[in-house]
Amino acid sequence: QVQLVESGGGLVQAGGSLRLSCAASGRTFSSSAMGWFRQAPGKEREFVAAISWSGGSTSYADSVKGRFTISRDDAKRTVNLQMNSLKPEDTAVYYCAAVYSDTSHWYYTAQHEYDYWGQGTQVTVSS
Repeated sequence: QVQLVESGGGLVQAGGSLRLSCAASGRTFSSSAMGWFRQAPGKEREFVAAISWSGGSTSYADSVKGRFTISRDDAKRTVNLQMNSLKPEDTAVYYCAAVYSDTSHWYYTAQHEYDYWGQGTQVTVSS
C-alpha cells in the first residue's frame, strides 16, 4: 500500500517555473515506479512524465519534453516534477501515481498501469 500527497501547485505567469512534489508513504515506495499525470478542464487525464524505481529510466509526453524534469529521492520518499517555461496550456490538476514494479528500469505511461493515486494539485499558468 502506498499513500501519495502532492504539493507545490499554484498560480504562475507564462514562462515561469514550479516544482511539484509527491510525498509517499508505505513500504513499497523504493520498489515503485512513479508517474505524473494531469487533467485540464473539460479534458481527459493525460500522461506527463514517468520514472522507474531505480531512477535510471524516464519518459515524457512530447508536450513537456525539454521543459519538465521528473526525479525521485528515495531517502526522502518523494518524487518531483520540475516544470520550467510554463505555458497556459499546462494549466491542469496534476496527479502523482505509483505502481509496484519488480523491474528496476521499467517506467509506465498508461493510467491503467498505476495502482495508487494522489488527490492532485492545481497548476494555473496565466498568459
